[in-house]
Amino acid sequence: MMRQTIALATLLLLAACAGKRERPATPPAPPTMPAAAVPAPVPPATPARAADAGAARIELSTLPDAVAALTAFRRSCPALLRREDLSGLTTTADWQAACAASASVAPGAEAGFFQLYFTAVAVTGGDGFATGYYEPEIAASRTRAPGYDVPIYRRPPDLIDVPLGDFAASLKGRTVRGRVQGNRLVPYASRAEISAGALAGRGLELAWAADPYEAFFLEIQGSGRLRLPDGEVLRIGYDGQNGRDYLAIGRLLIEQGRLERGKASMVQILAWLRANPAEAPAVLDANGSKIFFRILTGEGPIGALNVPVTPRVSVAADPAFIPLGAPLLVDTVLTRSGEAFTALMVAQDTGGAIKGANRIDLFLGAGADAAATAGAQSARARIILLIPTSAAARLP
Repeated sequence: MMRQTIALATLLLLAACAGKRERPATPPAPPTMPAAAVPAPVPPATPARAADAGAARIELSTLPDAVAALTAFRRSCPALLRREDLSGLTTTADWQAACAASASVAPGAEAGFFQLYFTAVAVTGGDGFATGYYEPEIAASRTRAPGYDVPIYRRPPDLIDVPLGDFAASLKGRTVRGRVQGNRLVPYASRAEISAGALAGRGLELAWAADPYEAFFLEIQGSGRLRLPDGEVLRIGYDGQNGRDYLAIGRLLIEQGRLERGKASMVQILAWLRANPAEAPAVLDANGSKIFFRILTGEGPIGALNVPVTPRVSVAADPAFIPLGAPLLVDTVLTRSGEAFTALMVAQDTGGAIKGANRIDLFLGAGADAAATAGAQSARARIILLIPTSAAARLP
């Protein structure tokens, strides 16, 4: 049984800007790691002494769900071979051998594939935090009709994305969004301004939702399904954000004393909004971030790598620390059921609230059960990152 070296590195890089998901919660006690996946305790490295952090050895004999993870990894390979890794941990050349070999792995050899081509790396010790997201389904209509009057917008043609790394290497991974006014780029309309009609009359309505709160949480999830009056289901996906800062309304309601800390799950936030219709619009508009959508065909939902994400296999992570497309060994607890959850997963998505070295969002699927599980998910996690051995060889 082969062994891999765990390198401990503290990465200080700029986080990429995005706007998708909200995760309120108070972290519970850390879960217990299985013996085969626990690295020897090493204190987190300080920025100035990452090279002196030390290392531990770990036997990757247990890689649960390696079959599903391999399928997700294969889907990620085209992006891995063309995208720049904002974390700085890998290059496109590092992924070539693993991606080429992934196409011909024999049945039953999936775990061995990951053991052969990857080295386990614990970023800042591997101690992390896991929330969940899902694909919601809400009632909507393609046209405005009685009972359907909440606009879901497509991306406005005057919304401009500016990758700042094109202008300065120190700003790599940062993006600003706005619109051109004269010879200047100015901020795009905020959620409150859009709610007040900033986009009205421009023909940008992709559909009309029946419930303003469900439409809001569809934005938080970043994609979803629209259940039309005739029974047809239309899948829509993320197609941009207005560039305004994201604010978690669950945290806002706690700070205002309207919800108790530890009791601000998605279900509880939704219940508060429905019980307080006069105050709810101001609470929603406090989150200036607005998401725009496009119609999807085929599989979905689509993650940040422009490939479909897979329930209980795909995770959203911060690309400033975790290479998108990289496998992760995740050990946590599903808060709703108390079930221990250990799986080999793949980082295939990002999120506005998903910031930091070991902050992840588990994609938990579609439907009422996935919604309940994702809405309650809030747990500490141990996260072991797998990177190509050639990339690991460059680490201290």
